[in-house]
Amino acid sequence: MSLLRRATDRLLPALLAAGGVVLLASGLITVAQPAAGGDDVLLPTPSAMVGTPTPTPAATGSAGPSEPPSPTPSASVEVAVTSRVVIPALKIDLPIVAQSYGPGQGSYPLCDVAQYLEIFKQPSQRGTTYIYAHAREGMFLPLLLQSQRDNGQAMIGGLVQVYTSDGHVYLYEIYRVKRHATDFSLAEDVPEGEQGLILQTSEGPRGTIPKLQIAAKLLNVAQASLAEANPTPYPRDCR
Repeated sequence: MSLLRRATDRLLPALLAAGGVVLLASGLITVAQPAAGGDDVLLPTPSAMVGTPTPTPAATGSAGPSEPPSPTPSASVEVAVTSRVVIPALKIDLPIVAQSYGPGQGSYPLCDVAQYLEIFKQPSQRGTTYIYAHAREGMFLPLLLQSQRDNGQAMIGGLVQVYTSDGHVYLYEIYRVKRHATDFSLAEDVPEGEQGLILQTSEGPRGTIPKLQIAAKLLNVAQASLAEANPTPYPRDCR
């Protein structure tokens, strides 16, 4: 059983605490304090990441992928990270950085970028890639607005493009819209050996804990130019 699954199994019996904090299995998950407009995002605390590999820094767009380490028996190959998310039908196009990127180191989501949770997988790996962003103009607000119309049924079958820092684009198809989510169970609902995607944004005003989660399945992988895959992010601290 994987570390992620063991951690998540302990999270499921969670109790929600007021004031923007989720206490799951002795504090493994917290909700960052939101700004006005409801921008809190489910985030793992550092204790949830004990024993996991050191995350690879997000691409900045200023250079191509790093050279892999020498092929020795003990060396591990560097995994390309998510660097851009595009949803053409909703006119969403954002650079992606790591949860731990920049000021605050993951304690509160940044503006003008999307971010990926480092306890989950990258697109080239089996499992779930987890990307989140604020429900604000120029970010993931269109996802929230669409979810409020017939529970987001119009988004089912929609396409999501996720680029990685090594010059690939992963094409996903949306198959489920989950409103009012309070845990990561949807991210765990991926058949063994398959690759999935979760997009997350907030649903309500300041202090709202439930989140919108959108699940998508991988359809195809194609080459992309490094320039196309690595837009320069300009994250902004909007606490």
